[in-house]
Amino acid sequence: MDLKKKIKSFLQEAEIYRTQGLLNEAKEKYKNALAIIQENDRIKNKQSLLTAIAEKIRLLDSDNEVLERELESHELSSKAQDLIKKLFSFSDKKDKDEAALEGAIALAKFGQFDSALSDFNELVKRDSIRVIAAKNMIRCHLANNSLDQAITKYQEWMGSDDFPDDQLETIRPYLEDILRKNGKESSLPLPSAAGETPAESSVETHQNYEKEESVEFLDITSIGINYESGPAKGKMVEFDVNFQSGNMLSLIISNKDKELIEDLKAGVKLNNIQYYSPIAIFKGAGIVSSRTQIENGPKRGDFCLDIKIVNQ
Repeated sequence: MDLKKKIKSFLQEAEIYRTQGLLNEAKEKYKNALAIIQENDRIKNKQSLLTAIAEKIRLLDSDNEVLERELESHELSSKAQDLIKKLFSFSDKKDKDEAALEGAIALAKFGQFDSALSDFNELVKRDSIRVIAAKNMIRCHLANNSLDQAITKYQEWMGSDDFPDDQLETIRPYLEDILRKNGKESSLPLPSAAGETPAESSVETHQNYEKEESVEFLDITSIGINYESGPAKGKMVEFDVNFQSGNMLSLIISNKDKELIEDLKAGVKLNNIQYYSPIAIFKGAGIVSSRTQIENGPKRGDFCLDIKIVNQ
């Protein structure tokens, strides 16, 4: 690899780590690029590059300091919450609505449920992301042990003009499935113009999806990871999916189960995952996007594991 490509590679890796909130890893990549530039006088615009990279490192140090200081308390300031939205959303290459959605998911993952619910409440007013925002709002209530409020919210949506009936009928079986799994048998009222539900119209319970696009918008409620090494070698361990944005899944893993994810670092590919949704069960692959320990709120000490569904 020539010098220019090597520097570019380090900078690209640093940016990927930064967008995933892995600030220390991003800093190391920037330092690697910095060292190469410092050692070579033939590089064009050497001083400008050194100054730009040094500024990126300074900003990373500043962000890290703010997070470490703020995470010591259970309630984060608005500045720290904005920083979490920026650092832990899944990608910078999103439109405004998608970026706002992923920011709200990031807050929920870090235990900032009130702020996340407030954001989701605004996001359900936007047609392009209404359904996925509503489903993640329900997941947020589940994580916050407030499923009764999720039922109340669904009833509010039924009496509102914000939700077309076809969108409500997408949410109803989804919420019923979550309620059933959590011991709350509940038959939610049908939207006035509802026809056949997705659960009733589906005749397949097992499918093998070969393309990433075909699973991107399926609701994944849990996954089973087949372990090829470690303490669970030869076993499949099932984990609930706490939040979802497209084909990116977020799992909250209890600290007592941390040995199960010690080898699941960013970039690791899992080739044998069982995906469960309300209408299908299928096998596929996934790549660990990030693994972060939660430092505040009711999930303090637990881990957030982000997995992207990919082609096998």
